[in-house]
Amino acid sequence: MSIAVPNLACWKKRPVQNLLLIALFAEIGYATMNISTMPIYLVADRKFGQSVIGLVMVSFLLFEAVFKSVMGHVADRFGTRKLLIAGPSISIVTSIISILLPHDNGSAIEVFAFVVLRAFDGLAVAMLWPAAFSQMNAIVEDNERQQSMSYLNACYMIGIALAFPLGGIANDVFKVKWAGLVLATILFIGAALGAYFTGRSDVPVVSDNEHSGGGIKEFLDSIKQIPEYLLLAVVAFMGIGFPLAIFKLFTLEEFGMSESAVGGMIFPGAIAMAVLSGPLAKFGDRIGRARAVHYGLMLCTIGLSLIAIGGFLPFLRSPYLFGLAGLPAGLGFLLTIPAWMASVSDLNPERRATNIGAIMTAQGVGAMIGAPIGSATYEKLQPLGVSLRLGESFGRYSPFMGCAICVGVAWALSLKILHPVKADTLREDSEIVETPPEVSDPRFDEVSSR
Repeated sequence: MSIAVPNLACWKKRPVQNLLLIALFAEIGYATMNISTMPIYLVADRKFGQSVIGLVMVSFLLFEAVFKSVMGHVADRFGTRKLLIAGPSISIVTSIISILLPHDNGSAIEVFAFVVLRAFDGLAVAMLWPAAFSQMNAIVEDNERQQSMSYLNACYMIGIALAFPLGGIANDVFKVKWAGLVLATILFIGAALGAYFTGRSDVPVVSDNEHSGGGIKEFLDSIKQIPEYLLLAVVAFMGIGFPLAIFKLFTLEEFGMSESAVGGMIFPGAIAMAVLSGPLAKFGDRIGRARAVHYGLMLCTIGLSLIAIGGFLPFLRSPYLFGLAGLPAGLGFLLTIPAWMASVSDLNPERRATNIGAIMTAQGVGAMIGAPIGSATYEKLQPLGVSLRLGESFGRYSPFMGCAICVGVAWALSLKILHPVKADTLREDSEIVETPPEVSDPRFDEVSSR
């Protein structure tokens, strides 16, 4: 049962505001460190090669994917506040070590050290997000869950978007490539202190006996119970992973932009996402969670396809068209993710954090698969583009082609897996006492009939 403050709009509740600030500070820190700053820092300052950067990124994604389900189990059993403190605290240490570690011109020992550091960062992120989603579930009413999920989702997306301007400006202003790491450290300190002073001392949502099998067993149980949901998560985030490692490099090489200019291009989109996250969540709640996922992934597929076509049509290779086509993709994800997470959390209320952790693990696996493939096609397909008379841009746009294809497949899977039920169209908040599940799943229907 939710422990919530009544008679207030969801976003006005102090516990919700505190949790959103913690999540936003932490995600800006992680995105600034690992996406905006780390690739450029390793190349320009540490003299690492491109393939080595991919190895470092895979280390981060691997440990994030492996431990998210386990940390969902830990959050279910021991509460969320400890994880919200521990995650950013680990990354305070790793970011400082990343700056102070002696330079050795990309030697094997230096590379190994950065692989280990990013592995700890992956563990830290795995602690943060399942705990944040689980705690949000506990502090809002059931009929506010989808909207509250949209706020956490907005923190995630806005954190990534703001990392590019903040990290780029920091590096340009201070004329060093590790300034973004200092900024990330400050943000981690803020997130850890916020969790320490304002986090709820919550209690486990289930008994110890229900967790006797441990986190790995819980993840395997989730695979048996919700395999289609996990498959959809893997496919969708494999698409997201394709351009993940090369996004900033793409804008620098294809459009000739500076780091600050890249941030300036992304910043308006970040503000738009912040403003629209609430209205889109309400719209998704009105049309039902299944339809919100369907329409959201459709918008994503349209936007990403418009970007990918630039690999074949040179007149579409413009930063303005790139940003314009990104709008439906961003709006689609804002509509999809909260409805998707709310649907997963409703499948089994006693395993909310565990199932959410399993979904996040699947998302991490997908991103881990897509990131090295996207980096490889970015480099290897540029000569092919020249031979096809499409130019090197064909190779640079190839990760977005893979992204569009994967998200399109995820859209098709969502149409098969998620089916609107009658409650989706007839639900009115003023008349609801107990909200029925938004997703019809025959396996759970069979269990309930017994």
